[in-house]
Amino acid sequence: MAETLRWGILGSANIARKNWDAIRNSGNGVVVAVASRDAAKAQRFIDECQGEVPFAEAPRAIGGYDEMIAADDLDAIYIPLPTGMRKEWVVKAANAGKHVMCEKPCAINFDDLEAMTSACAANNVQFMDGVMYMHSDRMPKLREALDDPENVGEIRRIASAFSFCAPPEFFGENIRGSSELEPAGALGDLGWYTIRATLFVMNYEMPVSLRATLLSSAGGGDTLDGVPTELSAELIFANGTSATFYNSFLTENQQWLHVSGSKGHLRVDDFVLPYPGGKLGFKVANPRFVQEGCQFFKERNEREITVPEEANNHPTAQETKLFRKFAELALSGNPDPFWPDISLKTQKVLDACLVSARNDGKRIDV
Repeated sequence: MAETLRWGILGSANIARKNWDAIRNSGNGVVVAVASRDAAKAQRFIDECQGEVPFAEAPRAIGGYDEMIAADDLDAIYIPLPTGMRKEWVVKAANAGKHVMCEKPCAINFDDLEAMTSACAANNVQFMDGVMYMHSDRMPKLREALDDPENVGEIRRIASAFSFCAPPEFFGENIRGSSELEPAGALGDLGWYTIRATLFVMNYEMPVSLRATLLSSAGGGDTLDGVPTELSAELIFANGTSATFYNSFLTENQQWLHVSGSKGHLRVDDFVLPYPGGKLGFKVANPRFVQEGCQFFKERNEREITVPEEANNHPTAQETKLFRKFAELALSGNPDPFWPDISLKTQKVLDACLVSARNDGKRIDV
């Protein structure tokens, strides 16, 4: 079995710079080529990244996506192209026997993603989305804390938010303002994370129904329906647990997850992009109301659980572990169906939220 996965990066999106570094730090991957429709643009990307975080051998520039798909010295393709373009290239990569790491949201809709993951399964190649926090060492600790009945108890409520305040020019210049390339807007770009966190808490049980509210949208020349720029949703699960999430391009950076139950609550303040400091953590609280005669007070009873892990651009960081884990699976020749399965579940919830939001908050049975 080969020990190093040979990567091609299909496109030169900004997020690919961080993942270039993650592949270099992974220890079992190397970037061999970068493709763009313009070879000169691919070369500029390589020169800039190589100048900051170099590979021993500089990757080559490819002018054209089909040439990369056909290359016989690549094992896996990382695809950070706009969502509206992903289906075609994921399917082509899979049919060429290439493993696929796909940025999120993975597809325009569930049917497209099902076609993409089916192509990967048919060709025995790994499909995985680029949700970095899923690979953090913090996640097993979160699972352990949630499963301990003395921490949260019976989960009744999940709340999360992920947002950033975009500058005015963002909606005219960035692809996330285009209904053709990114029709789900803030719901796709940010909601993929909050939906995934909700599903994680619920052990990937699907909600039975949901309602979503479109709080604001932006339109351009190609945006007939308007692209969601601010949205909230309410999900209901079969056991009565409810979940809400909020995504926005209009409110400043926030990325929190809160789980409430019959015994206490759990809070993560940086569940998507960890704050620096060498450790990642979350807090569990079991508050207690106390009355002693005329004295009424609350006991906080809060404790922090942490793991040693750097925030970013480090061999222990979550993005490095994402690419390291992917390479392990790809090199093993035994793709793990868990990863495409949770992508499909995330996409199904996202699609339902978009339908509800565009129909005045209509209830959707998932």
